[in-house]
Amino acid sequence: MFLQIEPQSDVPIYMQLTQQIIEGIASGQLKPGEALPSVRSFAADLGVNMHTVNKSYHELEKKGIVRIIPKSGAVVAGPNELGATDVQLQQVEQMLRPVVAEGLVIGLGEQDLQQLMQKLIKNLS
Repeated sequence: MFLQIEPQSDVPIYMQLTQQIIEGIASGQLKPGEALPSVRSFAADLGVNMHTVNKSYHELEKKGIVRIIPKSGAVVAGPNELGATDVQLQQVEQMLRPVVAEGLVIGLGEQDLQQLMQKLIKNLS
């Protein structure tokens, strides 16, 4: 999986990494049960601090997207583990709310937003 880190971005590097790993899983580039690279090797490959990668992995674990297995590393959670909980649904809703509000403010209608969502899902599938 190809990741692109933008050091000058306003988005923290650990969040860029987290978001790109999530997109990799959503697009099927990373499969359930697949191990993510070790923190040390991933940090070296990306040219970032190990703590940055570690923070990203723990963020993914907190979201239930990966499991961190002591002495084995981070593994993409399987389909049974990825069933959305009420808390996860609320988190996604909280993240989408300001984006949808901004779309409405700039003049997008409900149909425009639905088409945009369908396009994004299709591109990630």
